Amino acid sequence: MATLLIVHHTPSPNVQAMFEAVVAGASTDEIEGVTLVRRPALAATVTDVLEADGYLLGTPANLGYMSGALKHFFDQVYYPCLDATRGRPFGYYVHGGSDVAGTVRGIESITTGLGWEKAAAPVTITGEPGKDDLESCWELGATVAAGLMA
Repeated sequence: MATLLIVHHTPSPNVQAMFEAVVAGASTDEIEGVTLVRRPALAATVTDVLEADGYLLGTPANLGYMSGALKHFFDQVYYPCLDATRGRPFGYYVHGGSDVAGTVRGIESITTGLGWEKAAAPVTITGEPGKDDLESCWELGATVAAGLMA
């Protein structure tokens, strides 16, 4: 059975709505043989990353960058997981009040360094997420999870 690790920092109702949509997509009835593990970014460990077969990352854009919590996660797991997780699939979602470019650049840079492979286009939203935005989050979760089905 494959494991999908969702690492998230969910401090606001907007990011919470996105997180819930991603989880709903990743755990839809059509997904079989994939265990979903959810971890707040400050609680996710090297072991969580090593035991997972793929990843979904979620963060707000804070002051032009990913949340400190997600950055802390990357700081903790980067070198211990560098060689062992190359080639694993991932996806991510970002919420910002007005701009997410710095956050996207940061996540792309770190995941490229880790050698992770993007399994779906990222979902980036500014302002309050609408129905279409949340549907995109659902699709992100479903796509990454479906890619792990054996």
